[in-house]
Amino acid sequence: MSLWTSYRALAPRTRLLFGFGLIAYAGIGMWSSPKVEEALGMVPTKQEQEELDRKMNIQISRIDRPGN
Repeated sequence: MSLWTSYRALAPRTRLLFGFGLIAYAGIGMWSSPKVEEALGMVPTKQEQEELDRKMNIQISRIDRPGN
């Protein structure tokens, strides 16, 4: 039996609670991640953050074509 079939065999209320549990787990992870990084000393310095922001900056330019 596949995982999808097993999931579909659950009662609708159980699937709903399972979904809310996954959402809560993800939310707690996103909330606690910066705190854990800070506690472990994994926070980037201001210089590293500026360099990363510069590298991640995407510039988009428009090219006008004749006839448009």
